[in-house]
Parts: sequence; structure tokens; C-alpha cells
Amino acid sequence: MAFDVFGMCNALVDLQARVDDSLIGSLGLHKGGMFLIDAGQRNRLVEHLARQMVHLEAGGSGANTMIGVALLGGTACYTSKVADDEHGALYRQSLSEKGVKPNLAVGEGSTGVSFILLTPDAQRTMCTYLGASQQLRPDEVNIDDLRHSRYLYVTGYMWDTPSQKQAVLHAMREANRAGVRVAFSLSDIFCVQRHREDFQRLLEQHVDVLIGNAAEAQELSHTETPYDAARVLSEYCDVAVVTMDRRGALIRQGDTLHEVPAFAVQAVDATGAGDMYAAGLLYGLCTGQKLQTVGRIAAYCAAQVVAKMGARLDSIALPQHVLHPDT
Repeated sequence: MAFDVFGMCNALVDLQARVDDSLIGSLGLHKGGMFLIDAGQRNRLVEHLARQMVHLEAGGSGANTMIGVALLGGTACYTSKVADDEHGALYRQSLSEKGVKPNLAVGEGSTGVSFILLTPDAQRTMCTYLGASQQLRPDEVNIDDLRHSRYLYVTGYMWDTPSQKQAVLHAMREANRAGVRVAFSLSDIFCVQRHREDFQRLLEQHVDVLIGNAAEAQELSHTETPYDAARVLSEYCDVAVVTMDRRGALIRQGDTLHEVPAFAVQAVDATGAGDMYAAGLLYGLCTGQKLQTVGRIAAYCAAQVVAKMGARLDSIALPQHVLHPDT
């Protein structure tokens, strides 16, 4: 196989800037919130923050997960769309430097960006402009790389524009035909609320592995507990994964339920925990680990990113007690 995981999500350049509270107020933002912005707001933020940028890198949920797979020693490629601009070139370069093959189409307008505004109290206020990533078309999916991958990984964030929906469906159908397993992340409870019926159809027709937190899984399955959600959702796919923050996670396959505890750490920043959990899960599946071990790898990866500021790790090594807890 050429790749362990073929990822699809929105290509967003993470732009981190140190700001004071007055700027947050002047922009009409609620500190600590997450906001979708339009092109005009994006341009004003670029102008406001030109001298306050502290870090730029390839971002977005799916890219974080593919980079995590690469950090663990797996192979990954990433599909999305950028513009022919400075941020698009930076995105391509940043992915390559992290060991992920960038399968990036080029479109009009501006590359998507996520402004991460850091105030002195360590709060993060995020403003996201999806930009060119919304324009991804089915014919821009590299089917040859997909057919030579073990897993296709798609996030629910891609279900908000018609062209991206068609690209996702095209990729899932091709993966099913080629025997490539499909993993799908519910991503956000608001995604589930907007697209519940569509997500249910994807689950029934195309998905092998479903990943969601308790709130997302319960919303999709119309259940009241994560245990019931795992049971119901596992009826439609091979493996259903329901994460429960500090309570660990449930991994259900058929009638078998694995309860995997979280690793205890001093939590600093939960940003990126779900992305790294998915990276560990996919890496464990691709390397043929037992589901209990897969869950431990995923939990360990999530714990490591929670214990530091930011959504990324610079490196990660899996200790023996993670892979072999009884030794």
C-alpha cells in the first residue's frame, strides 16, 4: 500500500496572533468562541494582525490528524483545495515538511485560514474563513492514491457545501469498490444537527469506522447514553467509537464492547485532542493492533496533546506500557 490513510477535510492555514482584549472587543467577538467569517472579515483581520502574527502552519482538523499519523510512523496523504496565493503555497510546503503528501487542488479566491487570537490570559478566540476549500470537486480527488490506501478518513466538516458533498461521496464510493476501509468523524455536534439524515445514510451505505464524542454520537443515534449510542451505531458499521473525555472511550464491534480509560494528565489545552485521538486510532488500525490496544494508542495520543498548548505535537513515541500494558 502507498498510504495508510487518505485524508479529506478543509485546508486552513492556522494564523496565530497575540492580541489584547481591546481588539477582541473592537471586532465584536466573544472571547474564547469560534466564529465562521466571510471574505471581507478575513481581509480586515489580515490587515489588523499583520504585525502581530507569531506562527503560521497548515491546519484544519483533518490535516492535524494526517500529521499525527505521520508522526506515529504511518504514511498519509491529504486532499483539499487551496488558492494560488501565498497561503496556498505555505499550506502545501507545511504539509510536505510534516511528512504528509499534499493532494491539493487549486481554485479561485483565497486559501482558507483560521485566525487563532491569543490574549494574555491564554484564551484562544478562533475566526475561520473556509475559502477555496469549499470548492473541492469530485474530479479533483486523486483516485489512484485513494485506491492504494488502507483507509479513507473524512470529517463531517466537509458536508456544508454541495461540491464537497459530491467529492466525499465520490471518494467513499471509490473506496468501497476498491476495498479501502472508510473512517468518518462526526466532527461537531452542530454538523450532526444540520446533517443527521445524510450522516445516517453515509453510515449505513459507506462507513466502516465511525468516530464521535458522546454528544455527537447520542445526537446521531437518538439515545441518552454513550453506551446506548455505541450499541445503536455499531449496528450500521464495523466499529463504532464514542469518546467521553476524562471517562475514556467506548469501542464497539458487533456485540463486543471495549471500555478504554483515558490517560491521566494535567490538562492545559484541549485543542486538537479529537484530531490526535483519530490519528492514534487510525494508526493502530492500520498496523493491525487489537481494538483494545488501538484504543490505548488513541487515548495516549490525545492525552499528550491535551498536556500542552496548541493542537499539534512535535514528536510522539508510543511507550511499551501503551502497546503492551501487561508487560
